[in-house]
Amino acid sequence: MGKQKLDQAFQVTIEKGDKAFVPYIMAGDGGLDQLEEQLTFLQESGATVVELGIPFSDPVADGPTIQAAGLRALENGVSLRKVLAELERFKSSREIPVVLMTYINPIYTFGIEAFAMACDKAGVDGLIIPDLPLEEEGLIVQSLKEAGIALIRLAALTSTQERIEEIAKRTEGFLYAVTVTGTTGARSDFKENLAEYLASLTEKCSAPVLAGFGVSTPEHVKELSSHCNGVVVGSKIVDALHNGDREAIVELIQASKA
Repeated sequence: MGKQKLDQAFQVTIEKGDKAFVPYIMAGDGGLDQLEEQLTFLQESGATVVELGIPFSDPVADGPTIQAAGLRALENGVSLRKVLAELERFKSSREIPVVLMTYINPIYTFGIEAFAMACDKAGVDGLIIPDLPLEEEGLIVQSLKEAGIALIRLAALTSTQERIEEIAKRTEGFLYAVTVTGTTGARSDFKENLAEYLASLTEKCSAPVLAGFGVSTPEHVKELSSHCNGVVVGSKIVDALHNGDREAIVELIQASKA
């Protein structure tokens, strides 16, 4: 299904009048045997899509919370191959679309074509690769296209208008609008021109636009998603799962509902 499954999930959410909610979790934080139950919980709590982080030793886009989760997963012996094997194991019982967030290095080491095929077998629907610039996409685009997997692009506050237009045109699944200059992590406030930035991206992009990085409260969810199609929430979800505070996750997801 891949890209098609993603498109469908967003369409259903938007037609209901809700905003899309994409929680980020770190694969294998707490053990890879928890993954199926975690995805089921997020699906049942009303998440639109799950962004699944792959632990990596040099996570350039991640703040302290997600770095710590990645280290815990690496200590548990979690790897890209093991995550894909686990996703494949319960593929048929999973309804919610899954987007992997990983870096280009582990993909390159795996072998690009082999990776795309393994993602397809595992039922992965999309990919976010924060350290893959537009100029280098040729490495992977064809393999993903053949496997039917969406490549989700990121737009930064610092990007030029020309670059944003190119990113908006190329993105698949959704456009990830980075709302801060810096790494992931909870924030108390955002730049004043953020509403304008999100509205402008939504106007330029035919795919849904989701705001992410620093979104950590139900108020953030409501405020940011009022200017675009939804939000991605990472550090707060990772923390809440780690601390067993699932009520906080449900509250965040509920804030995206009409």
